[in-house]
Amino acid sequence: MSSPINTMLIESRVFNPPKEFAAQARISGMAQYSALCEEAARDPDAFWRKMAESELVWRKPFTKVLDESDAPFYTWFEDGELNVSENCLDVHLNNGNADKIAIIFESDDGSVQTVTYGELHARVCRIANGIRALGYGMGDRAILYMPMSVEAIATMQACARLGLVHSVVFGGFSARSLHQRIVDVGARLVLTADAQMRGGRRIPLKEAVDEALGYEGGDVVRNVVVYQRAGGEVQWVEGRDVWLHDLEQNQPEQCEPVSVPAEHPLFVLYTSGSTGKPKGVQHSSAGYLLWTKLTTQWTFDATPEDVFWCTADVGWVTGHSYIVYGALAAGLTQVVFEGVPTYPHAGRYWEMIQRHKVTIFYTAPTAIRSLIKASEQEPMHHPGRYDLSSLRLLGSVGEPINPEAWMWYYENVGASRCPVVDTWWQTETGGHILTPLPGATPLKPGSCTLPLPGIDAAVVDEAGNELPTGAGGLLVIRRPWPAMIRAVWGDPARYRNSYFPEELRGMYMAGDNAQRDEDGYFWILGRTDDVLSVSGHRLGGTEIESALVAHELVAEAAVVGRPDATTGEAVVAFIMLKQAAPAGDEAETIAEYLRDWVAQQVGPIAKPRDIRFGNSLPKTRSGKIMRRLLRLVAEGRDIDQDTSTLENPDVLKQFSGVY
Repeated sequence: MSSPINTMLIESRVFNPPKEFAAQARISGMAQYSALCEEAARDPDAFWRKMAESELVWRKPFTKVLDESDAPFYTWFEDGELNVSENCLDVHLNNGNADKIAIIFESDDGSVQTVTYGELHARVCRIANGIRALGYGMGDRAILYMPMSVEAIATMQACARLGLVHSVVFGGFSARSLHQRIVDVGARLVLTADAQMRGGRRIPLKEAVDEALGYEGGDVVRNVVVYQRAGGEVQWVEGRDVWLHDLEQNQPEQCEPVSVPAEHPLFVLYTSGSTGKPKGVQHSSAGYLLWTKLTTQWTFDATPEDVFWCTADVGWVTGHSYIVYGALAAGLTQVVFEGVPTYPHAGRYWEMIQRHKVTIFYTAPTAIRSLIKASEQEPMHHPGRYDLSSLRLLGSVGEPINPEAWMWYYENVGASRCPVVDTWWQTETGGHILTPLPGATPLKPGSCTLPLPGIDAAVVDEAGNELPTGAGGLLVIRRPWPAMIRAVWGDPARYRNSYFPEELRGMYMAGDNAQRDEDGYFWILGRTDDVLSVSGHRLGGTEIESALVAHELVAEAAVVGRPDATTGEAVVAFIMLKQAAPAGDEAETIAEYLRDWVAQQVGPIAKPRDIRFGNSLPKTRSGKIMRRLLRLVAEGRDIDQDTSTLENPDVLKQFSGVY
């Protein structure tokens, strides 16, 4: 998390864009940035019309830019039509770039495959034709549960080409979580792989799909398409299961893109909320694509000569926006990596940057912090031992980056010459919202700096009143933008209540606390709800609690986060069993059992780091669990807050053992 603002620290750590960088940048200097912001504020319709007409290829031109008549259910360019895949692939073939490398794919074991835009287009068309031959078309929903691969990217693009709505589920989620998403979105088609390879280990995927489809409601799925990645035996259901290579075989390498309305859902991506059920965040086609392309160009100052590497998985929104859609729409050459940053050694990232001559590197603070630690333990794999001179820009994504990690990244990876773009955004925003522009914005370690042109962000109190400099409050966005969430799938009331609460009078509530400094820079201070950020991944505390309480041993559970030097936050579970609170070896055994249970129900990333057992949980007299007090216990801090509202103030003393 970012530290509270320290004015002396800020004044001593301001880094201006290098003059050589600013001189050639797409947006050069604060004057040009300010002019773009003023243009967008002065006449938003004209600004967004110009952007949409100049950046996207339309199959049917739009006449209306923004419809606010049913706010907060906004629509953008709604009478226009286009195809997202055409804008990511065909446009480059038409511009004579069929032979340009689109993807440099490096597998877990180090083998490398290069794919040109022409080859990727042909692959996407073959897959799309195969999916169509199975009987799927515009409006059908498909679940993807795939490894990081060219196949995953091609399959997502194939869905977009046909007008299928895709929902990608991260390969680390359990069969239960996968089943929940299949049923909620009503998917008839699942695309998966036999297994994925990560860190030298084979992790089965098809097995989890089979388990998910065995639960109630799983029979909604008619076909399972399987990419043969790792080999080995897999269970097979004749008539339902199809190998991806068989699906593609003999299919034409041309597939006419389907013209879809601008507001047609491109994808639904599930994210944790403050209730047990994940939210299906629904994004449009045109507005989302426009913003991901623009922000790829603005934030990364991307040019056709760049080699771009976003280390995210396609199972998260960063992989959607800045691998599958934004980077391809911008016509970049990009590195796609299957593995993990510390396998087979802690220099894997630096070795890849050196090998592929990466110019733009975009990764998560969790990865940076883990590599700081690894470089201390394995000095031979310190970034200074590698040739990283190709780099010209660094980026950070997923959570606020602490100033110490920012400085290490800037000095040791970027050699104190590469600007660092610390980007704040969410699954719901579709793309970057607060971020430096590398040719314009002076940088402050730990701050995501300023809003992009067209974004009206503010810090307000709970009644929606803007707060003064230095005061912490709710981060909001006061005007709609093209890539904003369109709906929570199948639940309009949850959409309105979660993001546009009545007391904020039409403002979008991000769910983060923030404050602004004397230069107007934003500093993110943490979540306002019970959502945890573990290694940059949002996890619902309620979802983990629900999984724990579903176990026959558990009577009640409360889950909070505590700061962690590597992952940002660690999951801490306070548990009351149906039997007396265990201790010693018994407690260790039950704790490990419950961790494995959470991994099965939610996924390995949700496993509690610490488990504390007690005979009751701290509650008010009305029965509300006092999580703010449990956070203090989890952090090992003294209880210096008022406990008079607790039914039993002594209850906190029982949570001394950590397992």
